[in-house]
Amino acid sequence: MIFVRSGLYIGTAGDVAKQQSLSDSGISHVLTVDSQEPPPLGDRRTKFVQALDEPCTDLLSLLDECVRFVQEALTAATAAVLVHCHAGVSRSAAVVTAFIMKTDGLTFEEAYSKLQAVKPDVKINDEFVKQLKLYEVMGYEVNLTSADYKQYRLQKVTEKYPELQNLPRELFALDPMSLGKTNEAIYRCRKCRRSLFRGSSNLNHVPGTGPIAFAHKRVTQSLREDQTKCTSYFIEPVQWMEHALLGVLDGQLLCPKCNSKLGSFNWYGDQCSCGRWVTPAFQIHKNRVDEMKHFNFCSYKLMPNNFD
Repeated sequence: MIFVRSGLYIGTAGDVAKQQSLSDSGISHVLTVDSQEPPPLGDRRTKFVQALDEPCTDLLSLLDECVRFVQEALTAATAAVLVHCHAGVSRSAAVVTAFIMKTDGLTFEEAYSKLQAVKPDVKINDEFVKQLKLYEVMGYEVNLTSADYKQYRLQKVTEKYPELQNLPRELFALDPMSLGKTNEAIYRCRKCRRSLFRGSSNLNHVPGTGPIAFAHKRVTQSLREDQTKCTSYFIEPVQWMEHALLGVLDGQLLCPKCNSKLGSFNWYGDQCSCGRWVTPAFQIHKNRVDEMKHFNFCSYKLMPNNFD
């Protein structure tokens, strides 16, 4: 068990079994981030978060509750909290790093360096590193509406459900046809005017390098000009797509009303016209839809001019 800062320790599963050591250090709270829950720890307050130290593990979605547990534990002047996993190297290190990031307002690299200074053997696995960097981008809080988080969640789905069957319902954005009035932009099929997706479903990406990304292809000058911009919207899957997506790696996206082709999907990614690779990719061609924006118009009572 290693002292990190006032009231905060990081350790292993073996440390939890040393009751006397826990008492000597004044441990009042224990956060376990492991595959198995530890035995009862007397009157200590405990929290168990089930997580494997594997690339497919979604630790990011659990960070808020883990950090909150540590924060609440440290509100008492005499409290001390132990964060541990099996070996005290990756999972617990990721949680402690997240806590330092949020508490001190640091980047991942800065917070990780602080932890490594007191425990040099920590080594957060590469996937957790990516998740912590996304945690930083979101402002040290998991934002379920963030385009970055939605893209991350979609990537995790392909790992958890390789057969692409029985996908969780919450993965699919609500069909705008089932919603009432909204202030969001709505995108409609250019042919039949059927509402297809909302502005919040857009998963914007950083533009790629343009023609350079297509060096493996022979392209004309006109195509090179088109490849400097995005010609498709990359969005989260919407409820009307569900039937077409289940159990299928890739295919076309057709309008659910008029059956006209809107774009395509590929769970393992596709390349945007700007050169950026997007994974997974649910793309709607911009020339197949119209963006309908909501405008608020104020009514004014016109008064006659008085020239007297």
